[in-house]
Amino acid sequence: QVQLQESGPGLVKPSQTLSLTCTVSGGSITTSYYGWSWIRQSPGKGLEWMGVIAYDGSTYYSPSLKSRTSISRDTPTNQFSLQLTSVTPEDTAVYYCARLPDGTWGQGTQVTVSS
Repeated sequence: QVQLQESGPGLVKPSQTLSLTCTVSGGSITTSYYGWSWIRQSPGKGLEWMGVIAYDGSTYYSPSLKSRTSISRDTPTNQFSLQLTSVTPEDTAVYYCARLPDGTWGQGTQVTVSS
């Protein structure tokens, strides 16, 4: 059974880069035809899909976040990562990693953007 676990700083200063890692166990991130996604939920708002890195390494991003978002992977460690640049307090959210299309999620990690 695949499991996902997010990790990274819980506090980021405005204008800095938010970096999170998702460690996957019980399944390979290169297995066809899964996609490995980042999703967030801000206080009082719904879920927001940020982007995905597919099993073959191709990436797709939300148009609204594309200019600030990068998703990469490290196949030897079976991890994939999120970088979000130039953060503002509006980027404060619980960040989740997930496997698509079956929808296996990590537990989420709270990131607060504040000086």
